[in-house]
Amino acid sequence: MPSDLSTWLISVPQDGDSEGLYPEISGKLEQAKALPRNKVAELQIPSLKTGTLDLLISLSEELPKYDAFFTAAVAKVVDTLRNLLNNDPQKLTQHTLVEEKTCEEYLLSGWKWNASKYGTQRGLREVVDGLNKEMTSIDNVMKNKVNNYNLAKGSLVQMQRKKTGNLSVRSLVDVVPKEVVVQDSEYLETLLVAVPNALAKEWQTKYERLTSMVVPRSSIEVAADGEFTLYSVVVFRKLHDEFVQKCRENKFIVRDFTFDEESITKQRRELDDLSLAEKEMWADLLRLSRTNFSEAYQVLVHLKVVRLFVESVLRYGLPANYTGLVIEPDPKSSKRLMAVLTSHFSYLNKQSGKQGKKSSGTDDYTGEYQSLMEQEYYDFVLFEVPSVV
Repeated sequence: MPSDLSTWLISVPQDGDSEGLYPEISGKLEQAKALPRNKVAELQIPSLKTGTLDLLISLSEELPKYDAFFTAAVAKVVDTLRNLLNNDPQKLTQHTLVEEKTCEEYLLSGWKWNASKYGTQRGLREVVDGLNKEMTSIDNVMKNKVNNYNLAKGSLVQMQRKKTGNLSVRSLVDVVPKEVVVQDSEYLETLLVAVPNALAKEWQTKYERLTSMVVPRSSIEVAADGEFTLYSVVVFRKLHDEFVQKCRENKFIVRDFTFDEESITKQRRELDDLSLAEKEMWADLLRLSRTNFSEAYQVLVHLKVVRLFVESVLRYGLPANYTGLVIEPDPKSSKRLMAVLTSHFSYLNKQSGKQGKKSSGTDDYTGEYQSLMEQEYYDFVLFEVPSVV
């Protein structure tokens, strides 16, 4: 049973009036009360160049690998969009469009083979190679763009992380004002100490006596958060190491900080530049992902149609005239839908059985290969296009 979360592409031999298939199926689904929940549309299957039987068998074995790669490539573009849009389903739906249509509309509103890009006069191998080349190019471009964006975002996050956290670890560039720092003194220096809030009173009573040569009443509260209070204190330079050691013993954290106006300005500029670059790359990657999703999804659908064609020739033989359906199944009635399809196309079992006998005609491919197919077997050929959102 195919997934009721995917779109079904079905192929059968064209028998008489091809325009009669869609009304027939629609009518039977109406009788089975399986419409309008299950959406059905005609699928025009192009008449491609069949080539040799060996080529068809070779392609039938290779196409599942391409299918898996194409499906994964489309999924990666969707994941990129999902990450860029913070996993917002509504926004994701707005960006996963194919030629400005939803995937459902693209498939159900008269899908046609793109003959301008994949001419039907070309051989099957050439068509498949062209599709693979296009998808590989899209995948490589996406990989490079995503990697570049992730590097830029990583650098920004790393710099922003320095501005977060409590006062014992975060950057003090935007915390410490110039006024609290003693500058250009040969003997004195200002130290910045992060004191746990629970020890704030202890700091006030102890800091002057932690070592000798601490300037009395020099401690100033610079900033505070939920865990720490940052104090400045002025000490003589030659007692620096001893003061730091005494602070450590009392669970006071001396922060490594040197007030350098030029360095502070440079860090702020770097953060602004990184933030601007990340925003620009985000917008570029979003536009590229939206465009490449549309292109990649079309390539995937064209490959699915090639698979329909190849398996139809191997199963039903020549002439290679096939018609099809696009079905958007409803999970609540998908079993009834499959029952209707199985019943309606049951005649194909006998037909393919007749074609399964060896033919004396050199231009007539037989259905012998159907016994080697690994996919789930139905009387009709079916492939699934996975759901995007």
